[in-house]
Amino acid sequence: MESTNPLIENDAVTLGLLMTVLALVFYTSASDSVFFRRFYRVVPTILLCYFLPALMNTFGLISGENSQLYFVASRYLLPASLVLLTLSIDLKSILKLGPKALIMFLAGTTGIIVGGPLALFIVSLFYPDVLGGAGAEETWRGLATIAGSWIGGSANQTAMLEVFGASPTLFAQMIAVDVIVANIWMAVLLYWAAKPEVIDGRFGADSSVIESLKSKVEQYRKSIMKIPSMADTMVILGLGFFVTGLSHLFADILAPWIRENYPSLRQYSLDSSFFWIVILATTGGLLLSFTRMRKLEGAGASRLGSVLLYVLVATIGMQMDLRAVLDNPVFFLIGMLWMLVHIIIMLVVAYFIKAPFFFVAVGSQANVGGAASAPIVASAFNPSLAPVGVLLAVLGYAVGTYGAYICGILLQGAFGG
Repeated sequence: MESTNPLIENDAVTLGLLMTVLALVFYTSASDSVFFRRFYRVVPTILLCYFLPALMNTFGLISGENSQLYFVASRYLLPASLVLLTLSIDLKSILKLGPKALIMFLAGTTGIIVGGPLALFIVSLFYPDVLGGAGAEETWRGLATIAGSWIGGSANQTAMLEVFGASPTLFAQMIAVDVIVANIWMAVLLYWAAKPEVIDGRFGADSSVIESLKSKVEQYRKSIMKIPSMADTMVILGLGFFVTGLSHLFADILAPWIRENYPSLRQYSLDSSFFWIVILATTGGLLLSFTRMRKLEGAGASRLGSVLLYVLVATIGMQMDLRAVLDNPVFFLIGMLWMLVHIIIMLVVAYFIKAPFFFVAVGSQANVGGAASAPIVASAFNPSLAPVGVLLAVLGYAVGTYGAYICGILLQGAFGG
């Protein structure tokens, strides 16, 4: 495919266009219009945030290849976003949800970690070309980005893209697999959320704990919510970018040191500065969650983190050429089998520990859907339970980088070149 100059080459104009797209998506998604309410029941906002910039790139309006916006977003906005999203973790509140909530979340994480290698192995028995042949050695790299998305979210997915180095074409195909498969599963969860008693009855689960959860979550949210002042907003952003700066500082020391003294660790991407930036930023956010800085969530820490994240999502989208999406439909088969492994593990664990279906649904979406959709699934059970989805999804951001990295290493070890 020949490269041509885009209609818009100025990055300032491109950024303005991307921000306008994001504004329109979120404005219409919050609209009371019957049309838009029905539209967004089918099409998730994050899908549009990916694919509208992708359409603009595909038809030559803008060019992700020639723009520096993705580099800026991935190196500066991504780490700050990770800090602000993990800053709001309240481990005490999560523990108060009871062990079953955490067990189901971790079961979902385990399903993603082992499901990727298992699905790739099964499909390779019928389609061996997926492991051998032109370009196929990159398959595991692309699947690692799905692991990042399905355990954490778009930020973790981008981290895995940078760490394992999937090509833009392969990443475009994996984005399609990620979004389509994840949203099929979400639709199933929303269907059963309307009648959880059916599954709870078959599993013998006691759902009375859900009622106590409602009051606990409501009290927690009220205790931290406030109208943010200018000082609050500046402190939140300052904290996020301060930790980002420290992450860059130490990454610039660690990566060259490992490269020089332990070259064998290169196969695990431990000589990558970006890897250490992401790990250090996530760890910094986790450490801050144990301090009073965690209360900044009440002033909108995760909301501002999400703003940075969606700018990143748009810059990822503008690198995708949608004409390449259906080049390898076998990837969709891998994605469906992968999700099936995740579902089976969650249902088996839920059956043995008698977990309410609410924990199954929200634990799964906290992994697969993240903070964008876990609250939606939680609120399908009861609107007051939406913050439970947020709490577990934010935990997903925290473990997403680590879990996806483990999955990527398993994929590399078994199928890498």
